[in-house]
Amino acid sequence: MAVTRSEVIGFAAAGLCAYAADLAVFVWLRGPAGWDPLTAKVAGFVAGCTVAYVGNALGTYRRRGREQASRVRQYAVFFAVNLAGALVQLACLAVSHYGLGFTSQRADTISGAGIGMVLATLLRFWGTRTLVFRGERQPA
Repeated sequence: MAVTRSEVIGFAAAGLCAYAADLAVFVWLRGPAGWDPLTAKVAGFVAGCTVAYVGNALGTYRRRGREQASRVRQYAVFFAVNLAGALVQLACLAVSHYGLGFTSQRADTISGAGIGMVLATLLRFWGTRTLVFRGERQPA
């Protein structure tokens, strides 16, 4: 099935909302709530994944048939795809920083938040449309 403009726009909108949720939860838990950074980031990641899933399930891919047995299973696959994306970003950062020796803050930002984010987003888009919401489109 061909990728449509509305699919890309919907996926991007859900992703932006997810990023905002991730950031808001992280900042609040790290600041006023006083959580440690890793625990706050994990909570932010889970919040972001949940927002992205809901946005894609009820928005971007709402017309696709649900072949999976339940929303819980569908969310678990979605979470795994997003976790794989996060690992791609970490791998890009690790290769650049430790493997290639580019250790400046700018290099870390370019490799992790730039190149890593692009590759992770492509993986997430592919995984979301082929593994999570893989059913055929239903008529409007």
